[in-house]
Amino acid sequence: MNLFNRLPNSRTAPPGLERRIWRALPGVLALGTMLPAVYILLLHLFTLDSGEGMARKVEMSRYLATGAILFNWMVVMQAAILCAIVMVMKGHAYVADAYHLPDSPAPRP
Repeated sequence: MNLFNRLPNSRTAPPGLERRIWRALPGVLALGTMLPAVYILLLHLFTLDSGEGMARKVEMSRYLATGAILFNWMVVMQAAILCAIVMVMKGHAYVADAYHLPDSPAPRP
């Protein structure tokens, strides 16, 4: 038993910009995660003997980098969801069970 039946004369649309964006998302995710992380790592390595003022700046930079990483993850996730929706919508059209209205103008079989 098929759960979904393909509608007759339904065609798929050719892939477009969504496929290019979909393929670029892992690189954007990796780059957007690694750049702030490397920045914070280097900041901690070069400020070993820091005073109170520098420790505050390092801590604030860590918060900003964490925010940048989380923002990047959210943007990549939203772009992935949108690309997936577009790819599904460009596919074949399917129908599940047909629902015949009881008050339809056509006679019942």
